[in-house]
Amino acid sequence: MTLRGRLTTAFLVVVLGPVLLGSIFVAITVATVSRDRTAERLDHATTTVRTGMAAACRQLQAAADAVAVVPPDDRSAVASQLITRGLATDIKIVGQVTARAGGTTIPAPRPVEFTGWQDCAAPADGPATAIAARSMAGNELVTAAQNVDQAFLARLAAASGTEVSLTGGDRPSEEHRRLQAEPGQPLHLTLIVPPSKPTFLYALLPAVVLAVALAAVLVARWLAYSTTRPLGELAWAADRVADGDLDTRVPILRADELGRLAATFNRMTRELQAYVQALTASRDQLRGHLAILGETLSSTHDLHRILQVILRTALAATGARAGLVLLLDPATDQLVARCGVGLPGDWDVPDSELIKRRLPIGPGVLGAVAATGEPRRGQGSPASAEPPCLTYVAVPICAPAVAEEPGDPQPLPDTLGVLALYDRVGGDAFDDADLHTLRTFAGQAGVAVHNVRMHEEAQRLSLTDPLTGLWNYRYLRESLRREVERASRFGRMLAVLVLDLDHFKEVNDTYGHAAGDAVLGEFARRIRVGLREVDVAFRQGGEEFVVLLPETDAYGGAIVAERLGAAVRSRPVAVDGVQIPITVSIGVAVYPEHGENSVQVLAAADRALYAAKNAGRDTYRLAEPGDVTKSGVSSDDHEGNFDQTTAVPGGLRPQQHRRGR
Repeated sequence: MTLRGRLTTAFLVVVLGPVLLGSIFVAITVATVSRDRTAERLDHATTTVRTGMAAACRQLQAAADAVAVVPPDDRSAVASQLITRGLATDIKIVGQVTARAGGTTIPAPRPVEFTGWQDCAAPADGPATAIAARSMAGNELVTAAQNVDQAFLARLAAASGTEVSLTGGDRPSEEHRRLQAEPGQPLHLTLIVPPSKPTFLYALLPAVVLAVALAAVLVARWLAYSTTRPLGELAWAADRVADGDLDTRVPILRADELGRLAATFNRMTRELQAYVQALTASRDQLRGHLAILGETLSSTHDLHRILQVILRTALAATGARAGLVLLLDPATDQLVARCGVGLPGDWDVPDSELIKRRLPIGPGVLGAVAATGEPRRGQGSPASAEPPCLTYVAVPICAPAVAEEPGDPQPLPDTLGVLALYDRVGGDAFDDADLHTLRTFAGQAGVAVHNVRMHEEAQRLSLTDPLTGLWNYRYLRESLRREVERASRFGRMLAVLVLDLDHFKEVNDTYGHAAGDAVLGEFARRIRVGLREVDVAFRQGGEEFVVLLPETDAYGGAIVAERLGAAVRSRPVAVDGVQIPITVSIGVAVYPEHGENSVQVLAAADRALYAAKNAGRDTYRLAEPGDVTKSGVSSDDHEGNFDQTTAVPGGLRPQQHRRGR
């Protein structure tokens, strides 16, 4: 069924339903009122007939009493007068036999009643032709009677307003009532009320219903047409818009609800057209940002640059005014601000200063996102320690979750940080689409952070010694070259120490290689403890180690060598309950005193190491000034810090001013 048919049907049901129900109600009400009026008339007639019969019986009793009180000779004359006056239709005076016994007069039995006369005082069943009342006059019985004929019944009917008969017929219970004989009402009577049938009203109701139905059909069709026509035009326009024709407009016929709907549709179409144009431009812009993002992710491992590109791309995609990227610092269990764009207030600082901002995990919006891994968005400033804003959206930056074995359940991703945007352009709150977009960029940020950290870890593993945790020989060459270049650029010194455990082969041969590994690990730990933060230790190979001491002269290098030697010899290494004593021999060389490049300085320190071993081990030696000549550099080209240096187990005795330690 079409919409027009449904509207027509609904209108007819709404209109004709109450009309039909009202007609039925009126008919039922009229019938009920008619029955109630008939019952009231019968009640009134019953009371009237009983009253009339009682009055007739009293009148007959009065007539009989009047005859009985006069002398016997006058009784016939009085009876004739009473009959003439209409107080009775017949008066009978009957003698009565008496018997005396002991001087007392006893009434004899009554004579036989007159046939068809019904005594008012003692009615009996049977047909009655008259009603009678009796009175005793000495030995005589005076009976006054009133014939029950049509004239008598007509008088009762006139008084009661109903038809009165001695016998009832087969009539509806609503139209008649039977009165039983009783004292004061000696007759069996039937009161009949003619039925009241409002024939005109019953004929008028169907005519009214038919006229209303015809008018309702005409009005329903007109209303359905006037309602569905604008809707049809609106549906046609919607189909055109769905096919891509955004220039379609709906004509506005009337300024009613449908007219407002058409105006709203036209406005929506115009806004949709503008939105599609803006979306196309935004899509092109987003493509450019994604191209930059992809190029950045594939061409660099600079985490700060990657995070900046991701943040700016997220701002362009969502229309946010400001954004912030924070990464989790596992050492302090805090969020560290890494980069921000457009932040208000005291958060508007360079990224080099922004990195000093730290937030705890748990409190606030950003802390809650990092703690739970669930995104959040809302309105109002999230927390006093966080950037002030009107609206915000924050999502976790998670590392990609990868199952260890195929078929294993996917593990929950680790939270690496939080990506937050603030104050969308236009003042609108961030919606689900913005949240979905930001989660996409947060996923890319998580992959980028994870890849950079994996790259850094792989690079660290490739440059560190797995046994001791120190940097390996590969990184030694690069670091020594870099430190020599820095010292040369700024006119500083660089001390190089080469260390070698004494008699380490005997440790392996005596206690085993596992014990030797334990000794190397403990030796490396003691080296790290005895160095500054800027000093760097390396394992060159086997039991030989190298330490670089930036901005340190020969005197400072000798002090460090003496301290390291004391730290090694002072306490044996405990391995499986066995105390293994160890000592170390150290060679010290200084740039630029003992070499003009990294190779020469390291070679000079190595020769000084062998000099320490030849001197009996467990000591250190400073490279001699002659080593510079051996490396192709004249000793006259450099101003030495020492005129003479003597290396002995007890220490170093410098004679001139020294820099460093």
